[in-house]
Amino acid sequence: MTPTRPPFLDGLVASLPIVMGYFPIAFSFGVAATRAGFSAPEALLLSLIIYAGASQFLALALLTSGAPVLVSAFTLIAMNLRHVLYGPALMREAGREASARHAWAWAFGLTDEVFGQALGSLARGQKFSEAHMFGLGLGAYASWLAGTAVGAVAGGGALEGWPALSAGLGFMLPALFLALLLSILSRRQLPVIAVAGVVTVVGTIVISGTSGILLGMLAGAMTGLIRR
Repeated sequence: MTPTRPPFLDGLVASLPIVMGYFPIAFSFGVAATRAGFSAPEALLLSLIIYAGASQFLALALLTSGAPVLVSAFTLIAMNLRHVLYGPALMREAGREASARHAWAWAFGLTDEVFGQALGSLARGQKFSEAHMFGLGLGAYASWLAGTAVGAVAGGGALEGWPALSAGLGFMLPALFLALLLSILSRRQLPVIAVAGVVTVVGTIVISGTSGILLGMLAGAMTGLIRR
C-alpha cells in the first residue's frame, strides 16, 4: 500500500507551481515599491496585509500619484470583489459534507491561483480538506512574502538593465491562472467562460478595466446559474 502524505503537507506540495510563479512577480513588486519610495519594511508590510497580487502594483500607482487613501482602498476592493465568490464556489464543489469550520482563516489565502489549484484538485477526485487548504494557501503566501522581501532588499534599480524580463514578469500571474483553469476545462463550462470573457472585454473597452472585471464576473456567474 502506497503511503499517503498528511493533508497539510499535500497542500504545500500542491502549492509548488504557484510558489514558482509568485516569487518572481513578488520580487518585481518589491523592486517597484522601493523604486516608488517605500522602504523595504513598508514594501513587505504591503504584501503582508494586502496580499492582492497585481492589485498591489495598482496600489503603488495610486498612492504615489497622490490619490486619497479612501479612494485607493475602494478601488482595490472593487477590483478584488470576485474573491467573495471563490469560497462559496469552492464549497459547492466540495459538497455539503465538507467542513468549513476554519474557513475564516484559510479563506485569507484564497487567491485566484490557489482557488484554481483547489478547484482542479476537487475535479480530479481529491477529497476536500481544510488542512490541505491551509498548506496550499501558506505555500503561496510565504512565496509572495519572500519574493517581496528579496526584491525590496535588491532595490529599485534591480531590473533596470533587464526591460524584457521586467515586462514579462507582469504577464506571469494571468498566465499562471489561465494554465490552472485550462487544466480543469470541460465542454460544459465553455459557454460560461465565453460569456464572461466577452462581457469583460466589452466592459473594459466601453467603461473601464475594473468595471469590465466586475461585469464579466457577474455575467459568468449568472450564466452558470442559468445552465445548472
